Amino acid sequence: MYPADDSPLPNGQLSLRVIPKATDTNASGDISGGWVLAQMDTAAEDAARKIARGKVVMVACEQTQFISPVKIGSALCCYTRVGEVGKSSIQVFVEVWTQSSTDASRRKVCDTQFVYVAIDEAGRIRAVPK
Repeated sequence: MYPADDSPLPNGQLSLRVIPKATDTNASGDISGGWVLAQMDTAAEDAARKIARGKVVMVACEQTQFISPVKIGSALCCYTRVGEVGKSSIQVFVEVWTQSSTDASRRKVCDTQFVYVAIDEAGRIRAVPK
């Protein structure tokens, strides 16, 4: 559902908000895609860990296409939404948006799907609690 001005809104729960620094840039002066993916993993893992009630490991990450750059000073916001929960696996969708430091404008950066598996302290796959 879009607001009156037809601007899309993030889908999911705000799980991580961080302000990137100059040290997070690539050779072009934009924020590195690898850094963005690391933030997405952090947000998705946190969501999966809550469902698993313990340790999880990422086993898959779908193709990610960046549709807009992340500029220094803009807040990077990761929105998560839990998808299918299997016997030991948890699917988490992540959308990344930036929020301007000078106004309330937002811009979608990318989205992807992660899959995590619940593990025990010895690193063996375990069931996700019901």
